[in-house]
Amino acid sequence: MQPLTADGDMRPRWRDGRSMKKVATGFIKPNDRLNSFERLEIYNRQYWYRIKDCFYEDYPGLRAILGEDRFERLALAYLEQYPSESFTLRNLGRRLVGFLEANPRLIKPLQKPAVDMARLEWAHIEAFDNEARPRLQVDSLLGADPDKVQLGLQPHLTLLQLGYELDNFLVKLRHGQALRSEASNAMTQRRVGQRRPIKKHLRPKSISLAVHRHDDTVYYKRLQPAQFRLLSAFKSGATLTEACEMLAESGDLDAEQIKKWFETWASLGWFCEPE
Repeated sequence: MQPLTADGDMRPRWRDGRSMKKVATGFIKPNDRLNSFERLEIYNRQYWYRIKDCFYEDYPGLRAILGEDRFERLALAYLEQYPSESFTLRNLGRRLVGFLEANPRLIKPLQKPAVDMARLEWAHIEAFDNEARPRLQVDSLLGADPDKVQLGLQPHLTLLQLGYELDNFLVKLRHGQALRSEASNAMTQRRVGQRRPIKKHLRPKSISLAVHRHDDTVYYKRLQPAQFRLLSAFKSGATLTEACEMLAESGDLDAEQIKKWFETWASLGWFCEPE
């Protein structure tokens, strides 16, 4: 049986075209006020609204960038193509980045900051509730062969390279600080007149970022280019020797500095025990 969907006017329908009245009659009993189809329709509408609410809650940054009207059209198009297929609505936006890249018309002329924001907000979701494996005990590396040591990173840690300083933008937006008036305006004002240019907060600037969880709180940590390359090498499965050789080739190898990086990352619990 195919799931119910809803189009722009919120009318539920069956994807294979069967009459919902006949389907509903088969497993839902009418009552003294509503027939089987009407009872099913109420449930379908409420479920659809819950899905939309979840999508809105997961992407406040993208919603602020695009504005209410454009985000509404994006949400309808995305949820029509990728309805919830998981037991948890947590996974609702897992295909959003690819969807935006394949449908740039929905986010023009803000494609680049919109896609970057979607990447950051999905990383936030991953950091919030993805798995945390047992931390690596650094002492266990004493005497180990660096040619064989592979440092695994926590599943909740995401490494990002962004073209805009979206970390500060999203932190302020989520905490309702300096951007409150601009974000509120972008989310509520209709196409009457010119909405305030919230993109003034999105001046292009390349940054490297680690999105992670520490003490049950999500953090965005800026990374130097060499730090990003080193962590990316570990994430791709490079050994300790291979990662350090990569830094040496780029002229970024500073043993004392790298030691401090490792101490910081280990204290944050970024390294995990091998599976």
